[in-house]
Order: sequence, then C-alpha cells, then structure tokens
Amino acid sequence: MAFDLSIRNAAVVTPSGIEVLSIGISEGRIAELAPEPSQSAKETIEAAGLHLFPGVVDAHVHFNDPGRAAWEGAATGSAAFAAGGGGCFIDMPLNASPPTLDRASFEAKLTAFAGTSYTDFALWGGLTPDNLDRLGELAECGVVGFKAFMSASGIDDFRACDDLSLHRGMEVAASLGLPVALHAESEAITAALSALARKAGRTSIRDYLDSRPILAEAEAIGRALLYAEETRCAVHIVHVSSARGINLVRRAADSGIADATCETCPHYLLLSEEEALRIGAPAKCAPPLRPTRERDRLVAALAAGRIDTVGSDHSPAPPEMKQSDDFFAVWGGISGVQTTLRSLLSLELPPPLIARLLAERPAQRFRLPRKGGIEVGADADLALVDLSVSPRLLREELLDRHRMSPFVGRPLRGAVRRTLLRGRTIYRDGVVVGKPAGRFVRPAD
Repeated sequence: MAFDLSIRNAAVVTPSGIEVLSIGISEGRIAELAPEPSQSAKETIEAAGLHLFPGVVDAHVHFNDPGRAAWEGAATGSAAFAAGGGGCFIDMPLNASPPTLDRASFEAKLTAFAGTSYTDFALWGGLTPDNLDRLGELAECGVVGFKAFMSASGIDDFRACDDLSLHRGMEVAASLGLPVALHAESEAITAALSALARKAGRTSIRDYLDSRPILAEAEAIGRALLYAEETRCAVHIVHVSSARGINLVRRAADSGIADATCETCPHYLLLSEEEALRIGAPAKCAPPLRPTRERDRLVAALAAGRIDTVGSDHSPAPPEMKQSDDFFAVWGGISGVQTTLRSLLSLELPPPLIARLLAERPAQRFRLPRKGGIEVGADADLALVDLSVSPRLLREELLDRHRMSPFVGRPLRGAVRRTLLRGRTIYRDGVVVGKPAGRFVRPAD
C-alpha cells in the first residue's frame, strides 16, 4: 500500500522538540513519522528547509455568521485563518445574529458554516442571564463550553452576566462538564470611568485607555476564580492583558484552588498603548493595549510557560464602525486571525513552545479530538513555514473581509508556504486552494 501523501525532510515541530522527519499521511491522518518513509506515496511534498508546525487551533475568533457576515463571515475568516497556518478554530457565540444561545441559534450557525469554512471548526455557546435554562441543550448540540461577559459585550442581544447569573451559570456548566470562558473586566469600574470621561468631554484614545485599567481586569479575574472555586466549574480567562491577571490565574491553578487556564493575544504581546495612540482605531480592543513595561512582563510570562494558550480574538467590523471622533464609540476589536503564528515567531520564542501554545494546549483544554499535534493518528492539519524570511505584512496579502490589521507594515517572522487540512492542501503561497471542506468538531467525551 502507498501513503496518500508523503511530506519529506521537513523540520517537524512538536512540543518536545524539532526533528527532520518524513511524514506519511493516509485517509486524512498521520500514519507515519520516520527519518525515511517506509513506503511510496501517491503524492510527495519535498519540504527541506521548511519547518512543519501543527495546524493552529485558535480558540477565540468572531466570524459573525449568521446575520453579520458583512462584518466578516466564515468564508473570508476561515480563508485568512488558513493563510495563517490554521487547522481548527472555535467561533464565539456573540456578534452573530442571533447569538448562539439555544439549539435553534446553534443550528443556524452550523448551517452557515457548513460548506463555507475552509478549515475545521468548533463552536462556543453563550452564557447570559437570559439562557441559563438552555445551557443543557447547547451541550447536547456539541459546544466546547460557554462564553460569558463580566462587562458589557457591546452587543445588545448578548447581555453581560450579573454576579448571580454568572454563579448559577457556572454551577450548570460544572454539572455538564464544560468550561466557561470569561471576558473578565469589572463593569462597575469601567462603566463608571467611561461615564466620568464622557461627561467631562474627554473622548480621545488616551481617555479610552485610561477608562479600562489593569485593576478592572484583576478585580474581575479574582471574582471569577472565587466562583470557580465555589462551583467547581472549569474556567478559561480570555485575552488577559496583564502579568497581574496571569499571576492570579496561575496561583489558583497551581494550588488546586480552581481548574483555571488563561489566554493572551498577539496584540498584547507585540503592541503597546504607545502604539495604540499612533495606530488609532485598528488597535482598539478591550481590555486595551497596555504600556510597554506591562507588555514586556506579559511576554516574559509567556516565555516562562505561565500562559496556557494564545488566541487571536479576531473581531472585525465594517470600516465605518471604526470611524468616530468619540473613541468610546469606535468598535473595539482587532483583526489578526491570519498573523497569530507569525506574531509569536517574531517574539523569537522556541518553536516547540509555539506549537504548545497555538495547537496542543487549546486542543487539549477544549477536548478537540485528533487536533493539535503531529503524531500518528492525529488529523494531518499542518503548516509548512519558511523561517528564513521576515517580510513586512502587506494589506494586499490579508484575506479577511476588511483587511484592517494593526500589524500592516510591520515585519513579521516567517512565511506560511502551505497549509494542509486533514492531508489536503487548502492554502499555498498566497492563494486558498480548492472548495471549502471544513468540518464541525465536537468535543470528545
């Protein structure tokens, strides 16, 4: 018998190290890892000089289908993800219309993604004060967990949780054996500071940054960890922007107080509030970008293995929503799904650590079967990357709908030469290849 595909002489990156190997792929899965292939193949890719990474598993994207595809859409979002070496993303429940809060809205999203996504995908369900009685049906549908906001989401039909509804929702999630992902910022602090600034007519970028201090993030994370300890619910704190927030999660997790993990994003690692002042609307996010000294602390925590995952938090909007003299009114969301891998490579982190952060750990945390690794039996979701180049990011090479990235013009290390999904090439040298064939992935039992 012959392999369907053989990739020869690649520098294979796994969490345990880098080794030049050949990979045999059959029926969409990795069948062999060896210095030399044991049998012939129907197709061979010669990959000498390239690094082979596991396909990125991005647990935090907003592709906004159904209902707000004009903001992004599964087709354009997944194309950009494929161009960045992506294999499987997990789409958030809000920004779609309707948001994913019950069985009917879940099925509407699944229908919208089927036949349009170039990569595999999983789905988050929502946790709001309005759907505590629907979490069970979302679990039956196959969500990986539930996303909740501790401050206003910016979307009217996805309400933030008050303390009681969050606690009760976490009790339900714990009984279902699913984690809760939390946007952890104190609504009391951020809303009050925003109101004071706007009342005084202070609506600049600087005023927005000052309205969302690290204190607001740390207070909410501490409260979330208290609820996690009380309910025994697994929690995943998303887009942590400060070393203080990371330390809170690590202490709770390492001491066994809570089943807690945390994520940060490339924009918090590469950009700073000083650059936000220069870039403007494309760099607005919540929590906001932090001072350079805080960014450096976050990078140090990442390099030391204190952060569990990195996700893009890709959250685009039409250009007109990014334009206002009142910076508080500008849509807050950064587009970065295509540049996550290159962003981490630009930090000069060891490639095995990058493989853990971008593939192995998110796949493990959210129980995505056969995803996240380069090992026999795993899905052959793979990215061939040339690490010898560091080209500037050009707007023309972006494949998301609006191409409004704060990284445009910035040198980023590496170039994704080819992306494979279950052994089939879906992106090659700037072009998405073939028809969308992404599949829905349910969490393993």
